[in-house]
Amino acid sequence: MTALDTVQDGSPAMNSGRQRTPESARIFRLFGWIILALMTGFLLNNYLTYWQDLPGVAPIYGGTANGSMPVLWAWLQAGLYVVLVIAAAAYVFGNSNTLRQDSARISNINAFLIRAAFFAVLIVGLVDSAISFMRIEGFLPSLVGETLANDLGRAQFRGPYLHMPLIALSVVIAAFTRTLGFIWLALLVVAAEFLIVIGRFVFSYEQAFLADLVRFWYAALFLFASAYTLLEEGHVRVDVFYAGFSPKTKGYVNAIGSVILGMSLCTVILVIGMGGKQNIINSPILTYETTQAGFGLYVKYLMAGFLGVFAVSMMIQFVSYFLDAVADIRGEPGSRDHDSHSVQ
Repeated sequence: MTALDTVQDGSPAMNSGRQRTPESARIFRLFGWIILALMTGFLLNNYLTYWQDLPGVAPIYGGTANGSMPVLWAWLQAGLYVVLVIAAAAYVFGNSNTLRQDSARISNINAFLIRAAFFAVLIVGLVDSAISFMRIEGFLPSLVGETLANDLGRAQFRGPYLHMPLIALSVVIAAFTRTLGFIWLALLVVAAEFLIVIGRFVFSYEQAFLADLVRFWYAALFLFASAYTLLEEGHVRVDVFYAGFSPKTKGYVNAIGSVILGMSLCTVILVIGMGGKQNIINSPILTYETTQAGFGLYVKYLMAGFLGVFAVSMMIQFVSYFLDAVADIRGEPGSRDHDSHSVQ
């Protein structure tokens, strides 16, 4: 179990002689869930527009339609945002959760997504490395046949028919485990570096896929662990005044910072990276872009997607952090000790 899975739920509390009811916190809960609904709508529309060739929402406000589908689909795609916002509002008004309960639930959702991403890079990295090694040494045709061996040498085959099923398997594994695995991923990065050193200086054997594997895992470790580090208060904070603030003042700082600095940054990354077909996240993924090394790993397009995973996971965690900060402002019990980096 990790801190992302074990954030304690809160309950209504007395603050300044006044009962803080869950109903009075609904405006903040509604804000948080609507942010997540809009982000989900953006991601779904990105898939529908650039993978399924739907026109996107741009034609509604005078932009250029994508693909050749009727513009009517643009209104249906815009309606997706409305449906998700209504669903978020229905959830908020359909229960009496406290801010901390919703914060914990959102963190747990994020934990699942990051677990799935961790297992994806682990499994894809190992399988892709094995295939690259067998291609280099000429073992692949005798194992799988000449036709499949040639197909595995093409990114447009290896991506959708090998990587995507492995990613789907990773989602299933994530549903049955609670470990985030960052320590193990860090160990695997060290092990891969060790193999490079041993291979180069002991056996005079060096291949591009080994260096690609280190970069693949290290990029995942750095970007996927950011949301967990935020929850654990592990990011560097230039703490000049913050330590002396009261819990309520810290709540204001964290709530405002989450919205103005955190959520806005994630929005910029998503819009710039996925706002068009040729943008820096969409373009490599749509073309299954690879490195120039012919026998390296075919995962460069996934590394571009790491930026999207980073932005999405951080956005989700900032929403959770915002709700927790508002609970601190309202004086709800179950607050985290921001100075000791732990959960009370």
